[in-house]
Amino acid sequence: MPALRKYSTAVTRQTLPNNGEYNSLRRKKTTSKMKKLRNHPQSNQQENSPKTVNNETDLCSLTDLEFKREIVKILKELREDMNSNADTLRKELENIRRSQEKLEHSFAEMQTELGAVKTRMNNAEERISDMEDRIMEITQSGQQTENRIKKLESNIRDLWDNIKQANLRIIGIPEGVEKDKGMENIFEEIIAGNFPNLKDTGFKIQEAQKAPNKLNPNRSTPRQNKNGKGKVSDKERILKAAREKQNVTYKGTPIRLSADFSTETLQARREWQEIFKVLKGKNMQPRILYPARISFKIEGEIKIFSNKQKLKEYSNTKPRLKEILKGLL
Repeated sequence: MPALRKYSTAVTRQTLPNNGEYNSLRRKKTTSKMKKLRNHPQSNQQENSPKTVNNETDLCSLTDLEFKREIVKILKELREDMNSNADTLRKELENIRRSQEKLEHSFAEMQTELGAVKTRMNNAEERISDMEDRIMEITQSGQQTENRIKKLESNIRDLWDNIKQANLRIIGIPEGVEKDKGMENIFEEIIAGNFPNLKDTGFKIQEAQKAPNKLNPNRSTPRQNKNGKGKVSDKERILKAAREKQNVTYKGTPIRLSADFSTETLQARREWQEIFKVLKGKNMQPRILYPARISFKIEGEIKIFSNKQKLKEYSNTKPRLKEILKGLL
């Protein structure tokens, strides 16, 4: 349209000899302009339309009024096409807008779901943390309970050892002998037969217990353990005499005398035996003290240890002692 107006203005400014030449020139220019309009993309659909005048001869044969009507008609068709295209574009834009809204809605749903997942993960992490804390508490409680049990067992063992500290255990007496002579008489015979210099001890038989005969495993009849009770000093004298004599008997039957300790304490005392022998061979005056400690003399001092770990730590500071105890700790 602007091109047509420009052309029309240019034509009016020219000096024309008559209306016939003007109309002829106008038709030729309009025909040229219409060719350009036919080549435009928006007017391609109109080329095949039967209502569109696309013949240069037809345009030239039109009168001014018919030509104007044809131009108006063409412009109207162009406007309709533009409106149709605008409607199509509006529909496409509306579809795009709806698609965008759907995408935004989906994105919002995804964000909501992601937030819910994060919340569940946080809750799960909190529960896991609580469970770990609970497990730690249970573990600590179990460890404390185990430590208390060990402490109670140690206290019971110490209490037992204290109660039995003055007792003397006699192992190997044939069964049934005490029925005829009584346990006190048997003990006096053992002392008189093996330690005649210790007749003045105040030991008395407290109880008798049956135990398998370790000296003769093939013997079916168990021998007895008899516990004598007296002063601690008397017990130590008897045990020392038994260690010196080594072979203690009762009417020709080998018997054994030992301190009356708990099983755990006896085992702990036995664990010192190898070290005791080595230290004794080095003339370091070792002794196994109550209830299960070892003492020996080194560099003019008496050292006492309650367990092998403490002895090992001390031996690391004494190269000579470490060499003596090599392989025993």
